[in-house]
Amino acid sequence: MQNKPECYVAHKQFEEVYSGVPTFMGLPRVHDKRDLGKYDVIFSGIPFEGVCTWGGPSGCELAPKTIRNASIRYGGYLPEFDVDVFDHLSAADYGDVATQNGDIEGTMANIEARAKELWDAGVFPISFGGDHSVAYPILKALAEKHDGKIGVIHLDAHLDNMDTFGEYKYARCSPLRRTYELPGIDPKNIVHVGIRGPRNNPKGMQAARSVGATVISSFECKAPGGIESAIQRSLDIAGKGTKAIYVTHCSDALDVAHNPGGPADPCGLSTYEMACFLRGVASAGVQGFDFVEIYPPTDPNNVSSHVCAWMCLYVLSGLVEARKRQAR
Repeated sequence: MQNKPECYVAHKQFEEVYSGVPTFMGLPRVHDKRDLGKYDVIFSGIPFEGVCTWGGPSGCELAPKTIRNASIRYGGYLPEFDVDVFDHLSAADYGDVATQNGDIEGTMANIEARAKELWDAGVFPISFGGDHSVAYPILKALAEKHDGKIGVIHLDAHLDNMDTFGEYKYARCSPLRRTYELPGIDPKNIVHVGIRGPRNNPKGMQAARSVGATVISSFECKAPGGIESAIQRSLDIAGKGTKAIYVTHCSDALDVAHNPGGPADPCGLSTYEMACFLRGVASAGVQGFDFVEIYPPTDPNNVSSHVCAWMCLYVLSGLVEARKRQAR
């Protein structure tokens, strides 16, 4: 028997660790990768927390479950744009990536393999973390598909580009540093948006400057006309000479008032500003999206998971606009 139940073995993989939960928005469940191509959009969970960089575990491995639970309250119709995204897009839930507790590199390999399946199927992937380390293997798979010619729009309070955390190179504070290093990638096509506050190390800004990555602070975003400017600058930077743009979203790009289930980082974007930003960049045609670092144990009303579900729908509304434009 493969992967038979055993205690205390490092190779053991767990699929759907947190079961007994609905699919995202009650969408169909895909079990076989051969069925992925029947859909435009595929949702996946990545229930993984690797290295803790402060205090104890955050519980972010629970977020794929709480996001799915929150999502079933909603439909795809957005009256502010008079569009139902599911009139234009077909979507399904592919369940969770198999995780290996204590085996960071094994889990990274599983995430990368899942991402390759999704892009080989030609779908638009939306992934729920997990901590932010899970974005790196997704970006690695996309970079390999496009010979490194990708742009990255990184929404976060923090640069997440530290070289290591102690001995760990795949910590949640390092995924963008690993992305800088991917073969063929030009870090000048990477833009960090929403950066702010005292939980940033000066080495992070030094690293961004040294490779030519762009930093747009939350204060710039919140200045008059700042969101519109940030959308256009992000697209110009990430899209210059690239074949694909990916958007990775840490919950703390949002202000703590809008993100009770995340780090307590003030001075961030509001949910309205974030919805405008995500819809704006998605309407230009991006190739994938993830939302990470929700901490359900600190959010008794599950607000941050509801916010995530909303943000996914604004991304999809932008994707609808992009496809309408392509069809003209």
